[in-house]
Amino acid sequence: MKHLAEQPIGIFDSGIGGLTVANAIRHALPHESIIYFGDTIHLPYGDKSADAIRYYSLKICKFLMEQQCKMIVIACNTASSAAYDVLLDFFEGKVLFVNVVDPLVQSVVNGGYKNVGVIATKATINSSIYKNKIKNYNQRIKVNQIATPLLAPMIEEGFYSGNISASVIDSYLSHPELENIDALLLACTHYPLIKPEINQFYGGKVDILDSTDVVANSVHEMLFRENLLRSNNDVAEHFYVSDYTDSFEQTAKNFYGEHIKLEAKHIW
Repeated sequence: MKHLAEQPIGIFDSGIGGLTVANAIRHALPHESIIYFGDTIHLPYGDKSADAIRYYSLKICKFLMEQQCKMIVIACNTASSAAYDVLLDFFEGKVLFVNVVDPLVQSVVNGGYKNVGVIATKATINSSIYKNKIKNYNQRIKVNQIATPLLAPMIEEGFYSGNISASVIDSYLSHPELENIDALLLACTHYPLIKPEINQFYGGKVDILDSTDVVANSVHEMLFRENLLRSNNDVAEHFYVSDYTDSFEQTAKNFYGEHIKLEAKHIW
């Protein structure tokens, strides 16, 4: 694997939720160029089969490698759960990979928590990837998980910070599985947008952890280790989606923190 520091970082998600991760990477590594791909034609991945998710992920990674990416960040918990190992095997020695699961798991283990809750899509919960990985580090940590399938589409449609989202969030967080937790993992890249409402539900008594900052730190550490940190100021950003609509572009602003131009890219 031979890359140049000037090459971009590729980031992909099933839709535009991964822009929360892209935004965190942009702030943590302001000299890095970014190429983002949101597979909006196939969203959500949360109700797709593992084989379908692996196929989509392989195709997207091929596209990002064609753009000369030195690293690919899997900014999707579902794809990280279902496809990460397959991608490592398929592209062995050709590109660096960072997923959103391992950095978040490590933050739980390092945080010394005893009773952890996990909310995510059905596919992520069914994989039990967070539970298994946390238990591999420390069997004594109790991990309770529930699927919250309404949250991602609700957020993508802009229904948050209001009565509708508050009702849905309260209903999920009141689940018996999440009683007496000391930390809650937001195991979906959409969920940072409702972090204030979740904090409000718990009244600050539960630590709310999401993948954005910890993933950005992992990206920095890996690029530093490989001597691939970029130092130039002529940063380029490209944002592609597999199916373009005006509503995607309007919602993307909420995830990235500023208006961006989405470009349709038909790789299928």
